[in-house]
Amino acid sequence: MEHIDWSDFQKVDIRVGTIVDVEDFPEARRPAYKLQVDFGEELGIKKSSAQITDLYTKEELLGKQVLAVVNFPPKQIGPIMSECLVTGLHRPDGSVVLSSVDMELPNGARLA
Repeated sequence: MEHIDWSDFQKVDIRVGTIVDVEDFPEARRPAYKLQVDFGEELGIKKSSAQITDLYTKEELLGKQVLAVVNFPPKQIGPIMSECLVTGLHRPDGSVVLSSVDMELPNGARLA
């Protein structure tokens, strides 16, 4: 494992946001959703895609707070421009469990 300096970690801007819209993403190579995540007044609503259809329904995702990297450059993913990377962890079967918080926080709160 490569070690990093604290200054390297500080460059990654990870914020909490609330999922405010979820749509199917039939154009994706692997099953995925198109998400809109609200990061509060400073950052606004950002789009992303996430391969999380194995464990989450659209209804379960609405209103869920998640952790996302918000300072990657935008990336074209099929017909959408992804503006953030919603984070998660892979289970042994390959499904993804979203990174989230266990208490409600203001949208845009930064991981410190």
